[in-house]
Amino acid sequence: MIRLPYICLIALLFGVSSCGIYSFSGASISNEVKSVSINLFKNVASLAPPVLSNTLTEALKDKFSSETNLLPLNSDGDLIFSGRITNYSINPIAIQTDETASKNRLSITVKVKFVNIIDEESNYDKTFSRYADYESSQDFTSIEESLNEEIVSQLIDDIFNEAFTNW
Repeated sequence: MIRLPYICLIALLFGVSSCGIYSFSGASISNEVKSVSINLFKNVASLAPPVLSNTLTEALKDKFSSETNLLPLNSDGDLIFSGRITNYSINPIAIQTDETASKNRLSITVKVKFVNIIDEESNYDKTFSRYADYESSQDFTSIEESLNEEIVSQLIDDIFNEAFTNW
């Protein structure tokens, strides 16, 4: 009777280890994939702050280091991410009766190219867009960094999930 928990644990470990690499996000990465290269996302959006390019790139690297055990390489990884920030815009979304906006929306759009050297069927070249709304009475410069962090986090989840979870 005492051996039953040990047998169950061993069976579980063999079952999980034989099917690939899993992460807490539900991602399934083939055992053949050993490394990832994440190139700097270029900023071609006219209004985007210069640091956004680095922020986005580093956030994607952090996602991989915290949720996978893939070896990060500067180039020639089994997985390669590259892309560019194509849009950074602020638009009014809630117009009041006096024709002024009570809310604005910050939108960021990123074009991403994902190459999987091991499984070319999972490659993609796709555009991702996310946004955050804020009160127009707020000073944009004082909240811009936190809005950018919020949107970048959502974009990183979208990019990662598109590559691995097949949802």
